[in-house]
Amino acid sequence: MELNPLQRRQKLRKIAAAEGFSTVTEMLEHAIMDAVSPGICCECDFICSSIEPDAQEGWCENCEKNAIIAAPVLAGII
Repeated sequence: MELNPLQRRQKLRKIAAAEGFSTVTEMLEHAIMDAVSPGICCECDFICSSIEPDAQEGWCENCEKNAIIAAPVLAGII
């Protein structure tokens, strides 16, 4: 699924809020320093707390599709 910049920012904000971070920057800083990263499903917005930081098609337990994208990928860092 191709996301435009606005959709990417919205999903990053959803991940940050769900993971308890006050800002997207704070969440990304933490994700970069860890071996795992939070991610979000592009189909159903299910938040996954621990996925590989470079994941672009991770498995979603909720909708059962390969649609989870890691936060650093959404942000364009990876």
